[in-house]
Amino acid sequence: MTDDEADLFLDEMSDVVPLKRAARVRVARKPSERDSSLAARREAAVVDGRDDGNILTEDGLAIEPLDPWYVLDFKRPGVQNGVFRKLKQGRYEAEARLDLHRMTTRVARRELYDFIQESVRLGIRSALVIHGKGESKAERERASILKGCTDFWLRELDMVQAFHSAQPRHGGTGAVYVLLRKSEEKKRENREVFMKGRVPYDG
Repeated sequence: MTDDEADLFLDEMSDVVPLKRAARVRVARKPSERDSSLAARREAAVVDGRDDGNILTEDGLAIEPLDPWYVLDFKRPGVQNGVFRKLKQGRYEAEARLDLHRMTTRVARRELYDFIQESVRLGIRSALVIHGKGESKAERERASILKGCTDFWLRELDMVQAFHSAQPRHGGTGAVYVLLRKSEEKKRENREVFMKGRVPYDG
């Protein structure tokens, strides 16, 4: 561009006013439904973990898987040998059953805790928990994890007096008999029945 052309261009543009640019506004990204549901699930998990009272160990890595054919065997001090022998032989009828098949350890932990609590509340003394043995390789791996967790968790609950792997007719080593402590209400009922008809001794 020559000097004359440059001067001419500047003369032509002398009365041109630049356009005003609109101020930029930063728009906050709207959380998607997926983000919202994830946040809600996280919050619910925190609340559930804090308020459900579940004392069972959560860390599955701390619990050793057990071979599907391993026999579970546990008795607290004070449980009579004769009572434990009857439990092992499956001579106590299972008043309640819980099937943990195909559950994740997280779900199984909650279900087992709730089941034992409810059973004690209802005065149930003998229950059957089915953790499975697994027929395929993948099922065996899961069953051995659930079996290890069941063995570990039942020991953590004071209301569990004893447990033993079931007889073949009730699931064998894929299930466990559980003997529960008497509820306070049942103890009171038994005392009342025992005292009926008894004459106080005056000496």
